Amino acid sequence: MNDENTPGTSAGNHGTSAGKGLPPVPPPPSRPPTSSLPVQPPAVTDDPTPSDNPSHDTPPAERKQTLLKAGLVVVGLVLIGFLIWWLTALLASSNEQANQGPAPAASGSSSPTAQATRSQLPQDGVGALDYQLGDCFENFDPEATESRVVACTTGHSAQLVAVHRYAESDSYPGIAALREKGREICQNAALTDAVANYVLLQRNAYPSDTSWAQGDRRVDCYVTADKGNIIMESLIP
Repeated sequence: MNDENTPGTSAGNHGTSAGKGLPPVPPPPSRPPTSSLPVQPPAVTDDPTPSDNPSHDTPPAERKQTLLKAGLVVVGLVLIGFLIWWLTALLASSNEQANQGPAPAASGSSSPTAQATRSQLPQDGVGALDYQLGDCFENFDPEATESRVVACTTGHSAQLVAVHRYAESDSYPGIAALREKGREICQNAALTDAVANYVLLQRNAYPSDTSWAQGDRRVDCYVTADKGNIIMESLIP
């Protein structure tokens, strides 16, 4: 450490001499100033030491291919899992339907759109309980027990457009309920636009208590012409 002493003096007994003056002692040289520049990081050499992290040593193209392959594997596993789930659900649904068996029969059924499937027409003497949905009748008489069934492309005066059948186990519902059922099936009958070509009426036929006891369970809805065999086409789809 530098001492700043006045020339001709000393910190101890060495600063003065009795009876004779001594030349002044020159001060010691000062220390160089300390550098205030920031510390620079060590220079990076052209051949750095390999890192312990393998990813730093793998080229970017290889890393990209590796990630792509891994992604494809994951997608494939997901698709396989979904396929297995779908097949399992399908088999479970099939087994459930097989175990349930056929659906129970309803207490009654209506057939608003089925067509008649008679092989030969015309047919005479067809009984009222043998009428089929879609049958077309020549000179139809709603009070008759049998009628002449003809092809619907020939002249006819009526067509059976809706049928409702009660279950065999049902008890006789009464005339009022049967009449209401007849009106209901007529209102719900699906008719074509051809009905606009004619003046038509709707008629019902339903069993009496006597015919019910003999097994008659059907309620019929007919569309009839006001007069003559003027209808030349089927009036239901």
